Amino acid sequence: MIVVATSDFEVYHGVVNELRDRGATFTTVEPDEELPERATVVVTDGSHADAFGGVPTIVADPDDPRRGVDRALSSVRGDAGRTVIGVDPGRKPGIAVLNVGTVVAVFQVPLADAVGVIEREVREATDPVVRIGDGSRLQSATLVNDLEDVRVELVDETGTTPYLGTGARGMEDVLAAVNIARLEGEVVESREIEPTKGELQLIKDRSRERSDENRAIDELLARRVAAGELTVDEALAEHRGREDGDDRRDEPDGADGS
Repeated sequence: MIVVATSDFEVYHGVVNELRDRGATFTTVEPDEELPERATVVVTDGSHADAFGGVPTIVADPDDPRRGVDRALSSVRGDAGRTVIGVDPGRKPGIAVLNVGTVVAVFQVPLADAVGVIEREVREATDPVVRIGDGSRLQSATLVNDLEDVRVELVDETGTTPYLGTGARGMEDVLAAVNIARLEGEVVESREIEPTKGELQLIKDRSRERSDENRAIDELLARRVAAGELTVDEALAEHRGREDGDDRRDEPDGADGS
């Protein structure tokens, strides 16, 4: 059984709420009370880290109680297994974190933020692996190439997007990420993709949609976006800077009235 034993209100509040949200069985005691006989792991704060003898003890961060709860749940399951992160790539990738086959967290964030989210989740994970779907070629290549110091597998994502019934619209990428996490893939360290003309045109069209001046970036910038070197907004800013520079060079001397 998980025992929460802390005098830190923030730790108590965060950990208890996380455990309740997970439907976990737990009890609470004061740090100086005797632990229940069934105690298998204690979650506490930093000031009581050494107070519970031979019972496994997890110190929870008040700013990130979920991570402490993840470790506690792994402990009571007798888990020596790995954390698996599944990613359904795209402009806003779905990300699912599984621990011993149980989904413990899900996210959907812009592509530019996805690597940061994944790196945060693997930082203290047990034997982590990141499984990325092989669809959305350019975005999956960006993720593969930007992830370092973690095992990455490229997964055939065929059939991983489930049918969505009433009320489930918008969940397809996250649910696909869960399915991707449960499939073994090919270990990769990099993925080089030559963008097709259609993919480059799609990036140009997206840049025109996002531009206040109805401008599209050129092919060179589109290729850099495809490679993950720039976001569309960064490419637009660079494109705009080039055009403004060209305009100034074309002005005759004295055009500023001096």
